Amino acid sequence: MALPGRCPLAEDSFSRLCSQSNVFGLAALPGGEGPGGLLAAALKGKVIHFRYHELQRRMRPLAGELQFTYIPGSAGVRGHLWGVMGVYGVSGFYGSLWGGCSPLIPPMPTVDAEIVSIDSFPIPPQRGLVVGITFIKDSGDKPSPFLNIYCDYEPGSEYDLDCVAQSCLNLELQFTPFQLCHAEVQIGDRLETVFLLSGNDPAVHLYKENSSLHQFEEQPIQRLFPELQDLPSNVLWLHADPPGTASHRITAFGCQSGHVRVARVDQSGPTVLQSWSIQQDGPISKVLVFPLPPEPDPDASGQGDAAAEPRFSVLVASTMELSVVYRDVLSRGLTEQSLPGSDLHDSVLCALTPDLDFDGHPEVLLGTYGQELLCYKYSGGEFRLLWSRRFPSPLLSLLYSDLTGDGLAELAVVCVRGLHVLQHRLEPVARCVLERLRALVGAPPDPPQ
Repeated sequence: MALPGRCPLAEDSFSRLCSQSNVFGLAALPGGEGPGGLLAAALKGKVIHFRYHELQRRMRPLAGELQFTYIPGSAGVRGHLWGVMGVYGVSGFYGSLWGGCSPLIPPMPTVDAEIVSIDSFPIPPQRGLVVGITFIKDSGDKPSPFLNIYCDYEPGSEYDLDCVAQSCLNLELQFTPFQLCHAEVQIGDRLETVFLLSGNDPAVHLYKENSSLHQFEEQPIQRLFPELQDLPSNVLWLHADPPGTASHRITAFGCQSGHVRVARVDQSGPTVLQSWSIQQDGPISKVLVFPLPPEPDPDASGQGDAAAEPRFSVLVASTMELSVVYRDVLSRGLTEQSLPGSDLHDSVLCALTPDLDFDGHPEVLLGTYGQELLCYKYSGGEFRLLWSRRFPSPLLSLLYSDLTGDGLAELAVVCVRGLHVLQHRLEPVARCVLERLRALVGAPPDPPQ
C-alpha cells in the first residue's frame, strides 16, 4: 500500500470560539452579490460570523459575534441532554454532540441556554436570507427547547445580518432538537426550500414558509417527505440530494440506533419509488448522498457520454466501526465498500465530499475525534487513503465553500478549540490552471522536470 501523500491545503486562519461547538454547529452563509461567510455556533448561546474582508488590497479574515435576539445567554442544560441521549461507550461522539469532551464525565450546569444546531439558506430570487437556530433554555424545573427562525423581508435589509438577527420567529418545541438542515422540494412548477429538524420524538419536523404571512409554519412531514415517516430511532443526520430540475430525489438518513435508510422519491406525488435499509452496530454520525463515476465498462464503448454519467452513492460515517460508501445505490442497493483505516482514530464525527483536486470527481473527507482529517479517493475499484492531516483538537464539523469570492473554495474545520480555515496551496492550483489552458488551445504540456 502506498504511503499517504501531502495535504493540498494550508491553514490560513484560526478563530477561537468563546466555548466549544458541536457536530451541528456550522452553517454556510450566502452572501447575496458578494462572498459568503460562515456561522459557527458555540454552546453558550454565542454565534460567530466569519468572513473575509478586503483591506489594503488583501483579503483578510474577520470573525465577530452576531447578537441574535431571543437566545438567553448563560446556566446549562447539558445534564438534560445527556439524559435524553444516554451514556454510551463511544469516547468522542456524544461528547461532541453536546460539548462535553468525554461522555463519562458529567457536565456542570453553567449557562441559561445552549445552542444545539444552526442552518441558513437564501430565499430565491434574491428575497433574502433565512437563519435557523435551535437551543434549549433552562427554565428551572424543566428545560425548554426552541427553534428561532430569523428573516428580514424589508427591502435593502434582506442580507444585512444585523437586521436579520433582530427579526425573529420564536417557536417552542415539544421535543429535544438534533440536526437542523434545509432541502429543496418541487412543488408544482417551482422549487421551494424548507427546514427539516430531527428530534427525539423520534421524528423529523418540516417548517415551510407561508409567503402570504411572511413567516415559517410547521407542516405534516408526509406531504412533502413521505420517506421520513415511521422512524425507528432518533435521526442524527439527514441528507436529501438537491433535485435541481429532476423530478426525483434521493434521501438518506442515519439513526442513533445504527439504522440507515435510503429512499428514491418521485416528487410529483410525492411517492416513494424505492427504499433500502440496513442496521449497523453503533450510532451514525453522518450520511451524505453524492455522485461518483461508474465503473469502467469495456462493453460500453460507443455508447457516448451516457455510459460515463455519474451515479449516486451514499457515504455513511459510523461512531463505532469503519465508515463505508454504498456505490450506485439505485442499481446495487446497499452494497458497501469500506474506507480502510477510518476506524483507527476514534469516532468519525463529520464528513464531506468535495472535489479537492479539480478532476471532476469528489474525494471523501472524514474528521475524527482522534484529531485526524482523512482524505480518500476512489481509484482502481477501491477507496484509497490519499493523505491525512492532524489537528490540535478533535474535529466536529466540516464545510467547503468559497469565502473569498475568487472562485476557489476554502475548507472550514470546526474543532473543539475553534474554527480553522484552510486554503488550497497556490502552486498545484496554478499548475492545474496552466494545464487546462494548454489543453484548450491545443498546446503541448510542459516536459517533466
